[in-house]
Amino acid sequence: MKVLVVGGGAREHAIAWKLVQSPGLDELLVAPGNPGTSKLARNVDVGVDDIDGLLRLAREEQVSLTVVGPEAPLAAGIADRFGQAGLALFGPTQAAARIETSKIFAKRLMQRHGVPTATAEEFSDYGRALRYLASCDLPVVVKADGLAAGKGVVVAETRVEAKDALRHTMVENLFGAAGERVLIEEHLDGEELSVFAFVDGDTVSPLVAARDYKRAYDGDRGPNTGGIGAFSPLPAAEWTPEVEGRVHDEIMEPVAAALREEGTPYVGTLYAGLILTEEGPKVIEFNCRMGDPEAQVVLPRLKNDLLEVMLKTAAGELAGVSLEWDDRACVGVVIASEGYPGSFRTGYAIGGLEQVDVDTVVFHAGTRRTESEGLVSDGGRVVTVSALGDTLAEARCKAYANAGRITFSGSFFRKDIASL
Repeated sequence: MKVLVVGGGAREHAIAWKLVQSPGLDELLVAPGNPGTSKLARNVDVGVDDIDGLLRLAREEQVSLTVVGPEAPLAAGIADRFGQAGLALFGPTQAAARIETSKIFAKRLMQRHGVPTATAEEFSDYGRALRYLASCDLPVVVKADGLAAGKGVVVAETRVEAKDALRHTMVENLFGAAGERVLIEEHLDGEELSVFAFVDGDTVSPLVAARDYKRAYDGDRGPNTGGIGAFSPLPAAEWTPEVEGRVHDEIMEPVAAALREEGTPYVGTLYAGLILTEEGPKVIEFNCRMGDPEAQVVLPRLKNDLLEVMLKTAAGELAGVSLEWDDRACVGVVIASEGYPGSFRTGYAIGGLEQVDVDTVVFHAGTRRTESEGLVSDGGRVVTVSALGDTLAEARCKAYANAGRITFSGSFFRKDIASL
């Protein structure tokens, strides 16, 4: 069986790393891939936004399953195009992907179907949004409606910060068309977590939870990033059977049912970003794919054959599949370029990868290989260092010991990932 993975980041490297462990896989292609995936698969120089090129590649290579990693091609309708061509694909249609691509769509869906979430108002007029902001309790959350690479959400502690967020989004068009509409949302207090399930349109699999870290610097300071570290599982005192049951029954199942009832059944990985409030779990946002860096700490814990699970999901045959998870903890530390998530420089030689322990995995995100320098930095998030341990403390120790061996000019990483 030949499989194509679409994407070129650390999430896609993690997916490829897990897929090649399947006895049913004959060959893996990754488009466009990165230097990390090149060690596992055949990289093909087709961009994630080139839907025609990806469709042509899948046909020519007689690919049995295409797995889409990032949200952009899903938003562009890659699942619809592949479906029309009779090709199997793991990922939701363009309409179902609106659960991520439009925060307003997701909010309306949850409100219609009674899914617990923060109260919010939507605006397309800057003046009306400013006037509403004057009456909001603080802190308040300002969200661009569309895709903004994980950077379109501002938790504003003051009205000045909130007004700045509105101005950047709606007037200065920092996020382009994604910011033409905004949500102004109540701030929820509690611990944040990411929850994932496989969904085949009808069946929602058992859940797995992780925690990621969005702020760039220690102590949850600095700007929001696409994710700067993660760990899984959550402490048993937080992710209790009761909490897991409520998330499944009150959030994941109702949302999957709502999308099905409204004519847009969801197929793929459904990601819910939640807050554990005093009233119970509430939704912050949904994503239409695996998280990054959460995939880098969840997939190393998956005992199942990922290819089999994805095939059954894409075919609508997920019912009866029981997911099994390694009891060990996994911690992922993202090593980033100085200045990220703002402006940063790339092209710095990366050293120390040969010193990483054999039981620790380095997932490539923003790297490229050159003739003169070898492997160099090529993005804001450069690599994720993921390590398993019998305890969270052990996994954390291993991840940081190995992250400290990887060097390039201007590199930085948070020192408090999984520090409970």
